[in-house]
Amino acid sequence: MRVLHINSNYICSSPHHVMVEHLAKAGVENHVFVPIRSDLSEQQAAGENVYVAPCFQKWDRLWFAGKQKKISSAARDLLQGLPELDSIHAYTLFTDGNCAMELSRELGIPYVVAVRNTDVNVFFKYMVHLRDRGVEILKNASAVFFLSPVYRDHVLNRYVPRDLREIVLGKTFVIPNGIEDFWFDHLYPRESEDKCPSKGKQLTVLHVGDVNENKNLLLTAEGISRLNRQGWDIRYRVVGKVKDEKIRTRLERYGFASFLPPQPHEKLIHEYRQADIFVMPSFTETFGLVYAEAMSQGLPVVYTRGQGFDGQFPEGTVGYSVDSRDVGELAEDIVKICERYAELSKNSVEEVQRFRWDTIVQEYLRIYARIDQKGS
Repeated sequence: MRVLHINSNYICSSPHHVMVEHLAKAGVENHVFVPIRSDLSEQQAAGENVYVAPCFQKWDRLWFAGKQKKISSAARDLLQGLPELDSIHAYTLFTDGNCAMELSRELGIPYVVAVRNTDVNVFFKYMVHLRDRGVEILKNASAVFFLSPVYRDHVLNRYVPRDLREIVLGKTFVIPNGIEDFWFDHLYPRESEDKCPSKGKQLTVLHVGDVNENKNLLLTAEGISRLNRQGWDIRYRVVGKVKDEKIRTRLERYGFASFLPPQPHEKLIHEYRQADIFVMPSFTETFGLVYAEAMSQGLPVVYTRGQGFDGQFPEGTVGYSVDSRDVGELAEDIVKICERYAELSKNSVEEVQRFRWDTIVQEYLRIYARIDQKGS
């Protein structure tokens, strides 16, 4: 089976690299087309059959049709040197999916498309003039992938016309991202340890990821501050790149936050194991691999309601969702986790198995094969 992957984010997305690697191990011949801005042409994507095409300018984002024309032209140039393909996999609905739809019509081969954070929270939400295009891409795709049921329901109910919802839903699949095998090779069950945080006992809340406005670290800090004023002793450990120094400065004023730059897996795992709860109430999040990484180390999680990780499990299975603007609810979630800590920690290690790439790739393969059979 030969698949063309259209992935404008491939260079900076390690999960997509891992996915393609696993597909290759399963026998898929992958060809990855990576359209990028011309001023980023010095970046190279490692890997066999990966084609980086610096084909548009920064200002092209202001004119969707013009940018897409350049991307599609570069894709056609690539296809001239490729063997016959069986299907096309687009990794975003608008930027990649539009190109996939055009190539599909020209070549007579099916395409599948994923819907991600930017598609939902930028294109559909703000670019009203492109909504019909997004629906057209969904309608003509052979399969549609969402990372969470929350995003699926949001798009179907808000943006897809009623007469098309059943059609789109019938070819929709919810498939999460996976985490690297490293985390499964180093699972950390905690049920045998004295790990039931309680009021008056020191507790460490962990954040792993960039320090920026979207990650909403200040909400976490204020929730911790409320609990500490009630007699708790909670520390906030932040591991990640500081992209907004103002946020770091404000966090430091609380007096209980400490910082560490991004760490390799071999060192990051120590941070997960030293922490008690993982909290990341991002305003928007396609999925959030760090939630799953934290689960593999026995950490219950607090995640944003209505974003990518929400809906992966029933509420209260591995942690709790939170309104990204509700400090009181975040503090309550931390308390609720502590009240059921042993159960939630055990569940986290068990339930993280659904994020194995080997399992996820098998689901993609079944869908590819089904599409191929329909087209033959």
